[in-house]
Amino acid sequence: MKLLSLLIETLIILGVTIKNIEAERHNKKQKQRNVTIQVNIISVNEIKQFLSHILERRKLVKVMNKRENLLEKKKSQHKLRIKGIQNKDLPKRSQNYLKKQAKKNITDEGDQLFKLGIKILQQSKSQKQKEAYTLFAKAADNGNLKAMEKMADALLFGNFVMQNITAAIQLYESLAKEGSYKAQNALGFLSSYGIGMEYNQAKALIYYTFGSAGGSLMSQMILGYRYLSGINVLQNCEVALYHYKKVADYIADKLEKSEGIPVEKVRLTERPENLSSNSEILDWDIYQYYKYLAERGDVHVQVSLGQLHLIGRKGLDQDYQKALYYFLKAAKAGSANAMAFIGKMYLEGNDAAPQNNATAFKYFSMAANKGNAIGLHGLGLLYFYGKGVPVNYAEALKYFQKAAEKGWPNAQFQLGFMYYSGSGVWKDYKLAFKYFYMASQSGQPLAIYYLAEMYATGTGVLRSCRTAVEVNNEMLYKGVCELGHWAEKFLTAYFAYRDGDIDSSLVQYALLAEMGYEVAQSNSAFILESEKVKIIEKEKMYPMALLLWNRAAIQGNAFARVKIGDYHYYGYGTKKDYQTAATHYSIAAHKYHSAQAMFNLAYMYEHGLGISKDIHLARRLYDMAAQTSPDAHMPVFFALIKLETVHLLRDILFINFTMRWKWIQLDNTLGPYWDLFAIGLIVAVLIYLLRNRYG
Repeated sequence: MKLLSLLIETLIILGVTIKNIEAERHNKKQKQRNVTIQVNIISVNEIKQFLSHILERRKLVKVMNKRENLLEKKKSQHKLRIKGIQNKDLPKRSQNYLKKQAKKNITDEGDQLFKLGIKILQQSKSQKQKEAYTLFAKAADNGNLKAMEKMADALLFGNFVMQNITAAIQLYESLAKEGSYKAQNALGFLSSYGIGMEYNQAKALIYYTFGSAGGSLMSQMILGYRYLSGINVLQNCEVALYHYKKVADYIADKLEKSEGIPVEKVRLTERPENLSSNSEILDWDIYQYYKYLAERGDVHVQVSLGQLHLIGRKGLDQDYQKALYYFLKAAKAGSANAMAFIGKMYLEGNDAAPQNNATAFKYFSMAANKGNAIGLHGLGLLYFYGKGVPVNYAEALKYFQKAAEKGWPNAQFQLGFMYYSGSGVWKDYKLAFKYFYMASQSGQPLAIYYLAEMYATGTGVLRSCRTAVEVNNEMLYKGVCELGHWAEKFLTAYFAYRDGDIDSSLVQYALLAEMGYEVAQSNSAFILESEKVKIIEKEKMYPMALLLWNRAAIQGNAFARVKIGDYHYYGYGTKKDYQTAATHYSIAAHKYHSAQAMFNLAYMYEHGLGISKDIHLARRLYDMAAQTSPDAHMPVFFALIKLETVHLLRDILFINFTMRWKWIQLDNTLGPYWDLFAIGLIVAVLIYLLRNRYG
């Protein structure tokens, strides 16, 4: 019986081994049939095939792993029973070793492809990024989880592939089962907007919580914003502080190693009729004109182009060679700023200007001798960190003070840091706070971070959770968090909108809006109310837009506040409510001095809509609107003529005849739009009189 049972078990082991070999052969054939995915021209069918192939491959790997585990278990059970079986197992062990090696080779290949794709992605904002996504597709095909995350993002946002939200969700769900925190965050975002999934805020919160626990900085930032604003959770500043601080610590660490790159945030509401000329993005034609001026010797333009290429701003790629070229031309012409920036390039080191402390000292000194604040700050850094010169805190302090007096925010921050940390000076938190605050007013991110630290810990100031996170729409921890690499989506979202890819633009802006970016909230609402979106049902567009306008208004957007008034006045996405509309117009008029809100409120006072009728207050608000904005002069002119004319007619018609002619009502007699006819009549009379005078 024992011999029979051993024989049966041996046959089972052999059967499992044969199935493993067949599965491996199938896997190899499948790999040979794969064709390199051309990401930039992927069709819907190809996306589905690629997605199903990746998911099938993941399933196959799981089955193989399960069978291998079963085989190992069987082996271990009988290893000590029969010595002969051990000798028979030698070829099988060799096969298992070869399979593991092949799997390792595939994994290594996937990792290499992914790293190469990331390198290309970081070096360029242009069409070269298509190459990166081609490499991600190959790496994903080899089972690289990070590359699969990138491909899922590409399908969701439409980055160099055709946007396919259904396929993206399938891939995210598969990745979430593998423990991907990025997939958890993406599923939470899609649930919170009801894009491709059921609208479910509770489910979204669960996804965000899991994503945050897994280490997703985006999930932590979203949770921070939700707890700060009380969105589907109880408002809790301390919990918001906890999440924001985690993200801010990460961003500050990055900023200390290299200077942060400002992100262009284009407001779609400001210039919808001519977005191509938005000052946040440099047009190709304007760029060519600037190049022409720079070649003709315009020093100011040379320095400006050098700065743009140095950090990659206004839609231009970061290009150290071009930056150095323009700085050198300007430096030869005697530009102190150009000299200082050349010193900065040699201090930090890059492909065009290898790190060289002596060269940095030379150019910083040339700039400092001309009284340049950047050059003075640069010399301070060299003495503070002992780069090319001995560490000398006294010299560093002297140069930082000179640069700070000239208003250079980085020098103000360095002074604050010296007093905060006691580097070369006695610790003085009051002075540290003073310099951090001065630098923060110019947007110096590390100064903002240290201010937040001081408020969060009560160092040198009274502890205040709310101030540490955000106070009066001046963001501390929250502002630092918004400098993360994810803010680059502002550029891709804007370009997608400009190119007519509305759905892709909305998804990117909506994700940023979920993270608490006010500009993204107003842009998302603006896109939704245009009714050009296809990925959200039409009846949900205005309610969702109203929600986003409201979030933007809470963060201090005056235009959004007026929009909320409009939605309640006309009944867009909510019931008509003149009283609520008047409340929002009043906030926008008195708090933000919005001319549009003043005009709207004046109209409501004139007609008694939602508020008591008050002709005198209506006149006052019309006048204030005209004084606030030149664009309001003409509308106010006609509105006042109409108001005075109607008021005069009513005085003439009803004086002493009020009781006798009570039944006369202009609205009933002439219709609801009689005031428009009155304006038309007045305009016609004015034109007639002008023609007679100058004819």
